[in-house]
Amino acid sequence: MNKMSIVLATRNKGKLSEISELLKGYDIDIKSLNDFGPIPAVSEDGNTFEDNAYIKASFTARVLGLPAIADDSGLVVDALKGAPGVYSARYAGEEATDRENNMKLLKEMDGKTNRKAHFETAVIIAVPRGPALTYIGKVEGEITISPIGDNGFGYDPVFYYPPMAKTFAQMSRNEKNSISHRGKAMKEFVGEFDKIRIWLNNRMAEEPYASGNCDNPAHSHK
Repeated sequence: MNKMSIVLATRNKGKLSEISELLKGYDIDIKSLNDFGPIPAVSEDGNTFEDNAYIKASFTARVLGLPAIADDSGLVVDALKGAPGVYSARYAGEEATDRENNMKLLKEMDGKTNRKAHFETAVIIAVPRGPALTYIGKVEGEITISPIGDNGFGYDPVFYYPPMAKTFAQMSRNEKNSISHRGKAMKEFVGEFDKIRIWLNNRMAEEPYASGNCDNPAHSHK
């Protein structure tokens, strides 16, 4: 049986390395967008993390004619009615730095007594004609008064995790991965990969497309 190829819908080499390591025992070839020619940009305009992960995974699968994995993550703050949510990466503007996003968040939280928040990740694997499997990971915490810690990225310095009495930015990578939203979603994904492999084999056997010979990939996802 030929080795199955799966595309990770990213150009991030760190994510490619992580996924490849997690799935190294499954005789599959993990590719990234860097392995292909230019691919049209897709607008991540969904209302939820799951929506955006599906948009990326389904679009990539349709364009390339291969199964595709995508994820989307962000911070959800109770007192801000779910903000920054899907706008987490650009909360303070399209080109905002992590520090600018953190400063805006802390300013919005000024004087609020409810500091509860959670990080959420949606990991989705899709096939060209649209069906997909979804894995969700969440971790509950609180927003700090000011940034604490130098590790990590994004909102890690302002996200306090009570069970460890640390912000994410005070944790080692292993500590964070053991309890993080992304870590939980990926653990479930990898734990079910034997079943996912069977699902992919069955779905791809039904696909009429050759790679790069899909119908219009710009059509809306369903």
